[in-house]
Parts: sequence; C-alpha cells; structure tokens
Amino acid sequence: MIKQKGMLYDVTLCVGCGSCYNACKEQNKLPATNKDYLKDHLSDKTFTVIEQYGELYSRKNCMHCKEPACVSVCPVGAFTKTELGPVIYDVNKCIGCRYCMQACPHKVPRYEWTSLNPRVRKCILCYDRLKKGLPTACSEACPTGATLFGDLDDLVIEAKKRLKENPSTYYQSIYGLKDAGGSSILVISPVPFEQLGFTSHLPGEPLPKLTANAMEKIPGVVSVGALCLGGLYWLTKRKNEIAKEERLQKKESRSHEK
Repeated sequence: MIKQKGMLYDVTLCVGCGSCYNACKEQNKLPATNKDYLKDHLSDKTFTVIEQYGELYSRKNCMHCKEPACVSVCPVGAFTKTELGPVIYDVNKCIGCRYCMQACPHKVPRYEWTSLNPRVRKCILCYDRLKKGLPTACSEACPTGATLFGDLDDLVIEAKKRLKENPSTYYQSIYGLKDAGGSSILVISPVPFEQLGFTSHLPGEPLPKLTANAMEKIPGVVSVGALCLGGLYWLTKRKNEIAKEERLQKKESRSHEK
C-alpha cells in the first residue's frame, strides 16, 4: 500500500533563512526573481516563498489538497492528484482556460503571461524526488526542522502531539488538516493562521463535493458536467481577485524583462 507523503511546517521553528526558497529555485531550475527573498511572491518563476509578519515567518506554496478544486475544474485532465500526494500538471493537456487559478482556495497556480507557449506553474512537491524515495528539496535544505517531510499520517500525529504537549506555544489548530477537505501540507503556528496570510474560513468539506454542479458548460469544444468548477461561490469570489493578480503578474513580468 502506497502511503501519501506530505510536509509539516512549524512556524515556531522557522528563522526565515530562505534555504527552502533557494532549494526550490534550484530543484525546479527557476530564475532569480528578487534580490530580497522576503519580498518575493508566488509566481510562474517562484513556487515557494517566505513572508515576514513581525517576528514570525510564514511559508507559502501549493497545499496539495486531498481532493483538489484545480483537478475537478480542469476540463481536460491537465491536473492530477497522485497516489503519493503531490498534485501535478501536464502541460501537453492544458488548453489555457485558467479555471484552476479561479478555483484554488489557496490562490496558488500562476500563469506564464510572457511566454508564447504559456503554462500553469506551481509547486509539485518534488514529485520526481518522491518517486525515488527522496524527500522534497525544501525540507532537506531546512536547517531548523521547520519543514518536516514524511508520511502524511505520521505528520498529523506529530502535529497533534506538539499542540497537546505545548498548549501555550501553539494556536490550537492545524491548518490543512480539514480546511477545504484537508491537504498534504500541514501548518502549526503560535498565532491564528489568518495573521500569517493564510486563507481563513474555508469549509471543512472538499470544494468539489460541495459545489460539483456549479458549472455545467464550458464555452468552446469542451463540454463537461458534474465534476467541474468548485462552485459559483469560488468562481465569483475569485473573478475580481484573479483579474488583479493577472494585471500585477503582467506588469512585473515586463519589469523583469527590462
């Protein structure tokens, strides 16, 4: 039986050194995008970021949901939730509809606006390394153990143990355990997660199950039914947000080219 892998990110152990950021860049052969990694953000060229909130640091990358909205929304099956846990992407199937960007509750997928053959880009949890029995590059590079890689079930046990044994140290919740149906990335923190920039107030059920019939037709040659977009709620909520993100992405891509 294949055990799903995952990562546990402990905010209390993170010193904001940027080792995970640099390891991700190297592993995925991504170009430099900002001289100060603490000021960088998720993009088609950056899959992992470290953000500073006062004296705390918060790491962001794809959450690799157990039942991903991006997978359910994709009309051509370009996204896949693998047995090992990573949500991966097949560029050869993608038609560029970008529904995945609107559906993702964590606002992760990014688009290559300046490419003649644009792709959707995001963390794939070092899927090639996992298939070889190796940990993710970011967890291997972490000098403090803030990012812990392992079997997802074991990580859940470890996260619960830390919260129980240190109630005054941790906010008593595990981000990613139940949010939007749960994910392969778990986060524990000394403060509520919204204070660290994480999407809050997500439903406990997977988005595809809650709103599977929200989109019954897709314009063009592709028509799909029940398992499409994760609901009109997420579509309408994200429509304006994604437009702003796209304008910012285009602007910054042009500035990098100069």
